[in-house]
Amino acid sequence: MSPSGTAETNGTAETSGTAETSGTAETSGSAESIGTAGSVRRRLSVTAVVVGLALAPFVLDAYAIGTLSRILVFGLLAISVNLLTGLTGLPTLGQSAYFGVGAYTAAIVATRLTDIGILQLLIAAGVSALVAVPTGWLAVRARGVVFLMLTLAIGEIAYSTAVNWKSLTNGTDGVSGIPPVVPLPGLPALALDGLVYFYVLAVFLLLFAAVSRLGSTPFALALRGIRDNEQRMRAIGYPTQRYALAVYCGAGALAGAAGALWVSVQRFVSPGDAGFEIAALALLAVVIGGSGSMWGACAGAALVWLTRDYLGNLEAVAGRGPLLLGVLFVVAVYTLPRGLAGVRLPLKLTRKRTA
Repeated sequence: MSPSGTAETNGTAETSGTAETSGTAETSGSAESIGTAGSVRRRLSVTAVVVGLALAPFVLDAYAIGTLSRILVFGLLAISVNLLTGLTGLPTLGQSAYFGVGAYTAAIVATRLTDIGILQLLIAAGVSALVAVPTGWLAVRARGVVFLMLTLAIGEIAYSTAVNWKSLTNGTDGVSGIPPVVPLPGLPALALDGLVYFYVLAVFLLLFAAVSRLGSTPFALALRGIRDNEQRMRAIGYPTQRYALAVYCGAGALAGAAGALWVSVQRFVSPGDAGFEIAALALLAVVIGGSGSMWGACAGAALVWLTRDYLGNLEAVAGRGPLLLGVLFVVAVYTLPRGLAGVRLPLKLTRKRTA
């Protein structure tokens, strides 16, 4: 072969290699641009939501602020359900039990011991976690529908206990006369709805941030592995039941903290707060919001609560809140199979092509 042919071949190879390298570089650059744009958009969205929540008391009336406080509390309960249902693959109808335990514990602490909110919160979360240890030890030995039925039974036991243990819970009359919460020692009691809202918002943001940080840990990765293929996780040496029990107790503690905040907002607790309706609404919020997404669970909680308590009380529907919830669930299942978290806005990207 002539030297000129060799030179031509080498030139072609170099040109091809340069084109491939250039194409790879362009693809990598495009992926990095998409990732950067998505990260910036998420940060801006989070900032906008936090600023909007912080400014809400200055533009909304007292009723709307009270409703928003309840939505934040219900959002924490939905996050606790999502830890089991979305992260670990354990659909539950029993989180209302730990929500009720936390609420009654906070009410008893407030009326008999102290009105300091942080102490009520910690004690309620601790008692709920302790209650979750024996009940969770029994529940996490099952999976699927059996686990769902066991958690339903746990919730019904908690409700019956709240009704019948009258010396502690005051039966169906509930616990009333709860004093206004004092966030920290030395601070005044929060008698106004707006001030209570800021207290609930601060606790909500702290707990939401803590759970979000949990999502990037090896522990969370192990939980996702249990959700996707528990047999393989067990085969490579993971004690899956211990992991499931740990997240079950953590979810119980989070639900108990939500119960304590509920008492700070309502200043009243009754057996209905530990009943099936609360558990079903929390699971419905996770399904509508998107199983596995923390912010989706909060969005689903807001949508469920507003549908039941706001749209359901409009004169046009004459109190048919449960019917509206049923319609909402059916529409969400058929139109949003991945929930609200699965909705993606189109992102237009322009690529420069070189000749």
